[in-house]
Amino acid sequence: MEGKTMLGHKVRRLRREHNLTQAEMAEQLDISPSYLNLIEHNHRPVTVSLLLSLGRTFDVDLQSFAENAEARLFAGLKEAFGDPVFEGHDISTQDVRDFAGDSPTLAQAVIELHGAYRAARADLIALGERMAGDDSLQLLRGSVFPLEEVQDFFHAHANHFPELEVLAEELWADAGLEIDDLSSRLADHLSRVHSLKIKLVPVDVMGSTLRRYDRHNRRVLLSEMLAPSGRTFQLACQIGLLQHTGAIDRITAAQAFATDDARSLARVGLINYFAGAVMMPYDRFLDAARAVRFDIDVLRQRFGASFEQVCHRLTTLQRSGAKGVPFFLIRVDKAGNVSKRFSATGLQFARSGGACPLWVVHDAFRTPGVIHTQIAEMPDGSMYFCLARTVTKTLGGYRTPAQELAIGLGCEVGHAKQLVYAEGMDLKNRQAATPIGTHCRLCERLDCASRAYPPIRHRLIVDESKRGRFPYYFSPMGAMGERPAKSRPTAAEGSGSQS
Repeated sequence: MEGKTMLGHKVRRLRREHNLTQAEMAEQLDISPSYLNLIEHNHRPVTVSLLLSLGRTFDVDLQSFAENAEARLFAGLKEAFGDPVFEGHDISTQDVRDFAGDSPTLAQAVIELHGAYRAARADLIALGERMAGDDSLQLLRGSVFPLEEVQDFFHAHANHFPELEVLAEELWADAGLEIDDLSSRLADHLSRVHSLKIKLVPVDVMGSTLRRYDRHNRRVLLSEMLAPSGRTFQLACQIGLLQHTGAIDRITAAQAFATDDARSLARVGLINYFAGAVMMPYDRFLDAARAVRFDIDVLRQRFGASFEQVCHRLTTLQRSGAKGVPFFLIRVDKAGNVSKRFSATGLQFARSGGACPLWVVHDAFRTPGVIHTQIAEMPDGSMYFCLARTVTKTLGGYRTPAQELAIGLGCEVGHAKQLVYAEGMDLKNRQAATPIGTHCRLCERLDCASRAYPPIRHRLIVDESKRGRFPYYFSPMGAMGERPAKSRPTAAEGSGSQS
């Protein structure tokens, strides 16, 4: 049922906003009250004809009404209530789903409160570790929290900002930009409009800084270590900073960020978004992507962009009436740390911890520079097509090791037929799919041999008279009161022991 358009909570909220009984609303929609009752309790999906009737009768924006923001709230609440702090409370999955649907504002507040709790707990742990090894007392802030807040901000906007797209298109018209000579045209624009000179600076002067605005001498300093695509990107960022701070301020003003650090990080992200839109103009890029079946290597050559820049741009193609494939993107390092994540799909990333070890993004490190593909199945049965490749970021010379990262890009398997990478693959074959999860602590696959941590929603069972691969088993029932998918009262696969 989760794959259908279950919008009962929205229909119920709409009815209450208009002060209608079920019988009164059913009469206006020309359906029976019993059928409306089933819809409101998510026992029946909202059909297309009924959705259109809702739009005509109650003057609602059908696109925003049909968007499933509940899935994001449900995933966040599920992770929050799975925290050990709630152990012992009989909170069912249906309770969590109802909470997300009936009270989305409160649900978001609970998610943010849980995030603040985790950040405070991380502070205390860091403080304790520091006090144990250092006489000085210094409160270490949980720096990951502003990053997570900004990631949630972009996720809430489906990583698409129409105002910045329009500003990028206007720059193309005003500056007479050309795709074959984009970098020099951007430099000319900075010189003509802002009286700025562009100067490449040696790495021993710039250090790890890639771009610096020398306001006093009217210069934009770029590191010599930047690749051509990086130089173009930084020039576009500088134009965004000089010309469009008002638009960026309007976008961030609508969000109640918890800290100034989070707001500043969001501003940087929006400036980067504008730069990507300048390098790869929406309509031209979408047409090219469709024509070459989303071949990333062709697109990067055609638009003078890097592999990561193209992948990132593909996640932003969500313009109303001209949408691309809804992609998700994740970037990880060799240790599994997630430094970037966006999702225009139903896939929900864990807010903390790394990614599933069975995901193809980790395989990319085995053969750097080679694209790997995978059909993956989540515990709820949803299937995704994924591809991954490493990228290398060189910021210094021999004494500064290059940073090697893996980029994972994917979409729901139903969209994969549009991608060149899925040619010849049986996309409907569930037997060929790799069973993955969000994160070991949240995954319900109790029989997974690659599990690194026990799931937070299951009680550990330690039996000294029995020994499996690891020294503990799991209870078959979760803390939320339901039997999880593919669970069984057998030995669970986890970590924490030596062979």
